[in-house]
Amino acid sequence: MLRLLLFTAFLVVPIAEIWLLIQVGQVIGGWQTVGLLILAGLLGTWLVRREGRRTWRAVQEALAAGRIPDRELIDGALVVAGGTLLVTPGFLSDLLGVFFVLPATRPLARRAISWFFARRVRLLAAGSPYDPLFGPGFGAARTGPGGEAEDAFGPRHRVVPGEVIRDDTGDTGTPPHPATRR
Repeated sequence: MLRLLLFTAFLVVPIAEIWLLIQVGQVIGGWQTVGLLILAGLLGTWLVRREGRRTWRAVQEALAAGRIPDRELIDGALVVAGGTLLVTPGFLSDLLGVFFVLPATRPLARRAISWFFARRVRLLAAGSPYDPLFGPGFGAARTGPGGEAEDAFGPRHRVVPGEVIRDDTGDTGTPPHPATRR
C-alpha cells in the first residue's frame, strides 16, 4: 500500500506542479512566475537558516539539560525536508515545505509523522506477517490450524513433528568438507 502511494505521489505531484506553474504563468505572465519561484526559493532559504539555527539551539539545550532531544531532532529533520521542498521549483512543494518549516505548523507535521511511525512500529511489534519496510512475507511467521507455517501468502510448508537423535560417536555418516580437513 505504501509503495503504491509513493508511486502515485511521484507520478501525480510533478504533473500537478507543472499544471499549476502553467496556470499561474497564464494569469501573471511567464517572467513573473519565474520571479515568484526565485523569490520563494530565496525566502525559503532564509527561513530554513533561521529555523535551522533555532532547532540546533534547542537540541543543544536539551543535551545540556541531560534529556534526549527526540522532539528537537524530529524538528531538525522536518526543517531539512522543508528546506529541500522550498528550493525545489514549484508552488505545491513550496506549500508543503513552508508547512514543515514554520514553527506554527511544524508541531502538526511532527504529530503526523510520529503517528505514522508509531503505527509502523506497532505492526512490527504485533508480529504481523506484513513487514512495512520489506512487504509481505518478511514478517514473523504464524502457524496455521494444521500446524503449517504461514506467511502473508498462506501456508509455506508443513511442520512435521519429530525427534532429533544425536549420534554420540561423532560419526555423522557424511565425509567432512575438504576445507575443514586438517
